[in-house]
Amino acid sequence: MQMANTLTQKVVVFDLGKVLVDFDYSIAARRIAARSSKSMTSLVSFLSASSPLLVKYESGQVTREEFFQQVSKGTGYQGGIKEFSNCFNDVFFEIPAMVRLHSELRALGMATYILSNTNDLAIEHVNHMPFYRNFDGYVYSYEVGAMKPDARIYEALEKMCGRQGGDIIYLDDREENINGAEQRGWQAYLHETPEKTRAMFEQIGLIEGYSQPGA
Repeated sequence: MQMANTLTQKVVVFDLGKVLVDFDYSIAARRIAARSSKSMTSLVSFLSASSPLLVKYESGQVTREEFFQQVSKGTGYQGGIKEFSNCFNDVFFEIPAMVRLHSELRALGMATYILSNTNDLAIEHVNHMPFYRNFDGYVYSYEVGAMKPDARIYEALEKMCGRQGGDIIYLDDREENINGAEQRGWQAYLHETPEKTRAMFEQIGLIEGYSQPGA
């Protein structure tokens, strides 16, 4: 009965990058560099998480087209926007242990959501991963116009799932985003490894009593 109550009262919210999927933007940088006048190192600076241009893109201040134009201007990239977009193929990789953990939660009837600082280019490619279709909802920074730890993106998730405070269990790999969630009373946990996250879920009783098929 306690487990059933937990399942009906809680939702689990996942960050995307470095939690459910890994990524290597250097792959895209290498492909873009082949058609530009700048080095791959220069291109990586446009794609790093601290890049002011990427922050504008992921907070919805510039569109994909504007992002493309500014990268092209800054790097001398000679290709078109379609070719540019294709450079991001295969830079995202599932983290299998976390995908399995999410699958277990779904098998238990748990509602799950994505809350991510990201852009439409990344989501276009991640959307092709089969596991990614199996969430109850998705909140993206570029759509909300705010990035974690801005309170507005957490509010957007609360509105979407209809839950607040301790009814929301949240995983993120960045301390500042965890702090932002805790300020709203969420049960927020820093994701370091799939093993530690699984142990945490077991400790709080979220997957207690569940065994994988064949175990």
